[in-house]
Order: sequence, then structure tokens, then C-alpha cells
Amino acid sequence: MLAIVKISGQQFKVQEGQSLYVPHLPGKTGDKVSFSDVLMVDKDGAFSFGAAVKATVQAEIISDLVQGDKVIAFKMKRRKGFRKKHGHRTHYTRIKIESIA
Repeated sequence: MLAIVKISGQQFKVQEGQSLYVPHLPGKTGDKVSFSDVLMVDKDGAFSFGAAVKATVQAEIISDLVQGDKVIAFKMKRRKGFRKKHGHRTHYTRIKIESIA
């Protein structure tokens, strides 16, 4: 079974048993979360889209806070002595898909 689900404004293609990194979700390790904004479901070749989808995706939080790679934003204007360096690390949550029902 395959589903496309919207999590924190981003779309993810998920299957049962799959683990993936999503934008940071509130909760602790071991908490159960459910996503009701399912856009498409494939049950053995039978597709359902849009309003016809009556499914929810159940998941478990494996790691509550995972930091991504550091991203550097460097700005410079030549011959002016202007240099500005900013950096950030995006926070993610690792979840494992338990069921699509």
C-alpha cells in the first residue's frame, strides 16, 4: 500500500514500515502521531485521489530532534568591506510509518 501525505506543508510518498525525516513535529520519542491530510492512496493498483480518499496515516516518532547539515549564507559586496555570514541547521523529526488505514 502506498500513500502521498501532506506533513507540515510538504508532500511525502510513504509506505508501511518506512522511516523518513520530516520537518520538526511536536512530541517525544515513542509518541504516536497521525496524519489525516492524505492526498492519494494506492491499494493494489486501485488509486483514489482528492475527496475520495478516506485514509489516515499512523506513525511513531523514532527521534524527536535531528539536526540537518549546516547551511551557510554568506553575503559580500566587493570593494566596500561588507561581509555578513549567517548559518543555520534545520531541525527534523524521524518517524516510522506504522499503518495506512
